[in-house]
Amino acid sequence: MAFRQAVKRPIKFFVKELNAHKQPRNCFSSLGDRADQFSDTRWVGNPNAASSYFARRFNSTVSASDQMNLIRQLRERTSAPIKDVKSALVGCNWDIEAALKDLRKKGVVLAAKKSSRTAAEGLLAVAQNDNRAVVIELNCETDFVARNDVFQYLASSLARMALTAEGSAGQIQPAFPFGPEYLENMNINLDHPKLSGETTVQGAVTEVAAMVGENVKLRRGYLLSTTSHGVVSSYLHTCPQPGLGRIAGLLTLEVEDTNASLDALKRVGSSLAMHIVASKPLFISKELVPDEAIQSERDVLKSQAESSGKPQMAIEKMVEGRLRKYFEEVVLLEQKFVMNDSVNVKSVLSDLSKEVGSTVKIGNFIRMEIGEGIQREIAEAPETAANAT
Repeated sequence: MAFRQAVKRPIKFFVKELNAHKQPRNCFSSLGDRADQFSDTRWVGNPNAASSYFARRFNSTVSASDQMNLIRQLRERTSAPIKDVKSALVGCNWDIEAALKDLRKKGVVLAAKKSSRTAAEGLLAVAQNDNRAVVIELNCETDFVARNDVFQYLASSLARMALTAEGSAGQIQPAFPFGPEYLENMNINLDHPKLSGETTVQGAVTEVAAMVGENVKLRRGYLLSTTSHGVVSSYLHTCPQPGLGRIAGLLTLEVEDTNASLDALKRVGSSLAMHIVASKPLFISKELVPDEAIQSERDVLKSQAESSGKPQMAIEKMVEGRLRKYFEEVVLLEQKFVMNDSVNVKSVLSDLSKEVGSTVKIGNFIRMEIGEGIQREIAEAPETAANAT
């Protein structure tokens, strides 16, 4: 009997305590000093956010299905590696917004660390209207990242922004080359689900670099505009989607008669832009070739001809003949037209002038290739490294 009474007493005690916990209580009072944080606007009208907070606050574990769902969501929003996504979520107790902020902070640091690495791949992006066109070069480290949709979206957005930028230099000069400093402090609004929206150009480049895990750089750009009645034409080679490519050719065609139709100029301009990509001209006409370049080429050709041992008169003829060949290689008007090598570009413009009834001329042109002029790092073959040790 004494033993039963001893057992009943604890049971009555536990029942009493259980009934006490059934009484309604203000949950905020149990949080003490943390109650004031719920006055934050993120909780207003968002009961799901509040409930998810309590679930994370008072439950030490998140179900495996919820974990996978959060990882998938954060992966879609950031394109960050799965390992980094999971690490951020675990470190932030599975709070997706906090993890997103944490990834962006770490990403900026990561992008800064990668900024010294060679970025010779990437894409050229072209944007144009009736009398203006711009091409920009956005670099990355690998062709794989150049195929990333976020990288391609950024390149296209930068080209469209450069086309409408109200820079004074670009407004005055019909041919305006510019570096990254021309755009990097301007604001840009990126309407993409994986990007943060309105930011500076430099901020957008840094964000994408953090997202793709490579060094990303806005390297340069070039803007062309017509100074009179005419058109701007462009051509992109190796084009993954409209407005993007690895090699770009742009030129302006201008006609003296302001009433002349521009349809024919647009048609021929597209072919000439393709010609520029294929033939790599350096100058529009022979008159624009610097005297220093001509003299340097002449000296080289003369040295080559003298080694043949022929008479001086023959050497002079050889030099002049090879100099004409040099002009055909580097001067746009003297080059054989790629669409019909029986005529040169000068003849194509002459025929176009007859077609529209007024003189047509090339105002300016530019040929740009991704990574040109960048010294690429060549990885040493494993067997070579082994032999060196």
